[in-house]
Amino acid sequence: MGGACSRKPERDYEDSPCRGLSRRFCKSGSLKWWTSSFAYPSVDFHLRKGDCPSLLELCIKKINEDIDRYNTFSMLPRDISQQIFNKLVCSQRLTSVSLEAFRDCALQDLDLGEYAGVNDSWMDVISSQGSSLLSVDLSGSEVTDFGLSYLKYCENLLSLNLNYCDQISDHGLECISGLSNLTSLSLRRNDSISAQGMSILSGLVNLVKLDLERCPGIHGGLVHIQGLTKLQSLNIKWCNCITDSDMKPLSELVCLESLEISCSKVTNFGISFLKGLQKLSLLNLEGCLVTAACLDSLADLPLLSNLNLNRCNITDDGCEKFSRLENLKVLNLGFNDITDACLAHLKVLTKLESLNLDSCRIGDEGLINLAGHRQLKCLVLSDTEVGDTGLHHLSEFKNLRSLEICGGGLTDAGVKNIRALSCLMCLNLSQNCNLTDKSLESISGLTRLISLNVSNSRITNSGLQHLRTLKNLRSLTLESCKVTAYDIKKLRSTHLPNLVSFRPE
Repeated sequence: MGGACSRKPERDYEDSPCRGLSRRFCKSGSLKWWTSSFAYPSVDFHLRKGDCPSLLELCIKKINEDIDRYNTFSMLPRDISQQIFNKLVCSQRLTSVSLEAFRDCALQDLDLGEYAGVNDSWMDVISSQGSSLLSVDLSGSEVTDFGLSYLKYCENLLSLNLNYCDQISDHGLECISGLSNLTSLSLRRNDSISAQGMSILSGLVNLVKLDLERCPGIHGGLVHIQGLTKLQSLNIKWCNCITDSDMKPLSELVCLESLEISCSKVTNFGISFLKGLQKLSLLNLEGCLVTAACLDSLADLPLLSNLNLNRCNITDDGCEKFSRLENLKVLNLGFNDITDACLAHLKVLTKLESLNLDSCRIGDEGLINLAGHRQLKCLVLSDTEVGDTGLHHLSEFKNLRSLEICGGGLTDAGVKNIRALSCLMCLNLSQNCNLTDKSLESISGLTRLISLNVSNSRITNSGLQHLRTLKNLRSLTLESCKVTAYDIKKLRSTHLPNLVSFRPE
């Protein structure tokens, strides 16, 4: 089928680096459920036409161009040295040679995530920042346990990112055991860290955020972090070694607000250990071996607002317990065997802002139960049995910002019901092969749209005229339609000045 709707969840949800494609680049679904990343601002020299750059901006730009002429920046104020460093990284001009100029500059933030060439030889200069250094991102580097030992001199370090650092093991963790001021530590996708090695983390008593995603050897090691009572965020997604026994130590983490344990072997019994986490607001159980019975335990979490049960074993049996989760704002029930009967129990969840029912056996009549959800902003109904009648029930969702109904049986008559959703910003109607140019006419009044996908439909070049009013449109996808790239480009040049992404291209 042409024009894939780009929404199916991939089996790898890792974030991609902001500086382009890395060796570990991966795709992610169109809706990102509770992703996290380490990102630090860099200097942006892109000025609007007519703006005059400041003298500092011009100097930093010139230094960046002539970096090989400078031996040291240690005499400069720290904030200026920091901006020079950031600019070199952003422009990919920092090398092991030019790095030497930053020795003893007292820099605070070194964002070298996925930066080419970073290895142990860089660590001496990095550690020379001493007590000034607050944040280091070495993700995707070739740094080893030996290189990590240099950081012991940076006793004020608050944030350390070691994602995808394949050569760091338990011994490397020993090297950072003295960094008791650390509040954020990320060790994603590390095959060498063991349960025994995690005992070293027990001394990092100020940790607020810990990321152990895709660390397959940590089963039994979570007992060592039960004393980290300041921990607010724990990510152990894609650790298929995690079982119910690993959940018991987590009951001691009384400050925990965010817990991600998707794609593990945790069952309803393991979830019962989370009852005491009174501050927990985000829980990701995607792909876990839980059923609706786990809702008994979750009902004891008064602040739970974000719940991901995508690809679990949820059926209509026990769904009446959803009515007890009255504070839910985000609920993902995609790819579960639930029907309209389940939606009847979501009727009281009037605080919902986002609901994903992707590939569930939901039909038109079930959507009647959502008619009173005035706060709903994002709704996914792709690959369901929802048709034209169902869209009529959604016509009073005045705050809806994002709507996905891919692969359904929609017709032009059904799309007319969308005309009243004036707040829509993202609309995906791909794979509805009966839609024609009349559908584009129906949505021509949705002037807030920034993304529109009507791929694999009967849209033609003639229908493009109806998009002239969508001045805010930035992304337009019409693959496998009777539309040419030439006509889209013509439309962009004359009517859609903000359109930056389009298909066919």
